[in-house]
Amino acid sequence: MLRISKLTDYGTVILVHLTRQARLCPASDVAADTGIALPTVQKLLKTLSKSGLIESVRGAEGGYRLRKAPRDISAADILDALEGPLAITECSGDDSSCEHESNCSAGGAWQQINTAIRKALLDVSLAEMHNPSKEFPLVYTVLGETGAQRQSDFSEPTRGTSKGNP
Repeated sequence: MLRISKLTDYGTVILVHLTRQARLCPASDVAADTGIALPTVQKLLKTLSKSGLIESVRGAEGGYRLRKAPRDISAADILDALEGPLAITECSGDDSSCEHESNCSAGGAWQQINTAIRKALLDVSLAEMHNPSKEFPLVYTVLGETGAQRQSDFSEPTRGTSKGNP
């Protein structure tokens, strides 16, 4: 199963929280407002600061804020900062070291899939995570039995029914 880690999920919650702040936000406020334990918040803020997504200001009036506008931070940026570059298989990463790569006929397909996932992550901004459209995140495109594209959602009662345009 492809799934982001709990820390990446929490890091995203923290970033979305920071989009709502007009002022510097101390780690203790981030923890209180998000319900994430202070030590976890501190660890994630440090990682996000090192990655350049947020900045830290020291002092009595210090705290954290986004370094860029939410529309300029993609889901891919967040994933890269908290988990490293996306690589769903050993051969789909930039630093591949798979011993079977030269004889593998599936590697190219996995690299294509990895590229498509990365593009999807690049297409979603932190601003959209903060204020999602009605379609986000539950709508996706699937191919119906005829091969025609249609829009569907996760609450679809049966695979054979169609919602949206066939």
